Amino acid sequence: MRKLLLQLDTSPHPSVFDRVVAYDAGADEIMSYGGVTEHAVRDLVHGAIFTRGPKDLRNTAIFIGGTDMTAGERLLAAVRETFFGPLRVSVMLDSNGSNTTAVAAVAKLQQAAGPKGGVQGRRAVVTAGTGPVGVRAAGLLARAGADVIVTSRRPVAPALVEQIRQRFGGSVRGVAMPDSSQAAAILEGAELLLNAGGASVRLVPRDGWAGRAGLRAAADVNAVPPLGVEGIEVNDDGVEREGVTVFGALGVGNLKMKIHKACIARLFEQNDLVLDAETIAEVAREITAPRN
Repeated sequence: MRKLLLQLDTSPHPSVFDRVVAYDAGADEIMSYGGVTEHAVRDLVHGAIFTRGPKDLRNTAIFIGGTDMTAGERLLAAVRETFFGPLRVSVMLDSNGSNTTAVAAVAKLQQAAGPKGGVQGRRAVVTAGTGPVGVRAAGLLARAGADVIVTSRRPVAPALVEQIRQRFGGSVRGVAMPDSSQAAAILEGAELLLNAGGASVRLVPRDGWAGRAGLRAAADVNAVPPLGVEGIEVNDDGVEREGVTVFGALGVGNLKMKIHKACIARLFEQNDLVLDAETIAEVAREITAPRN
């Protein structure tokens, strides 16, 4: 039986990137819809779940994408509300690649932190931590036991911090960093750094992190010059610079692609899997675990 993926994209045009990755991950056919709102979800999902018997529904799955994670979360909620009884299929949310990118970046930092305790008890700073990637990375780090600081150019809304805490648990606080010159002070005492900022925005200058006592690992997901963390190269993947283990955007991105493909393949193994940040992180742990 053919593996069919229903692609629901909140942007006007369904993502070509997500469609190519889905084919490479084993989908036989992709039914792509753009500009999807939660009001259109029911009929689209009914078309997917009413055409095959319950035993065959594992061969149908749903991928939710688009540039707006908030809109994607609304679609995910609407999709889940449409399911009933055995009439359900597996679904993955990865709007703008935010979930898989955050998971990959956190996995790299955990790798560098070492197997004994990982990030437990370590202070982690997530710059531009109020965006989709930053929020999920901060939450996953907090869930793993890190003491997390999220920064933004503007004061970080207490409601956002509370939302992260409620969903992921752990210790999270927000700090305003209106200028990159303040990075050094905010990184005081930090062992982990993740820049989750947008393209071509430098948030951490070299003198803010290089050679800083106690800083163990740093990752930057910005691939477009000027890079978010000065001194980290896009291809860095666990190299040591200035006494710190660093990961660039492509170093993180290569793992992101492996995770993305593994998750798409996983959708077709059962008909009741929901892949969001936390469950995508579980898939990542499986594929990055050391082989005996």
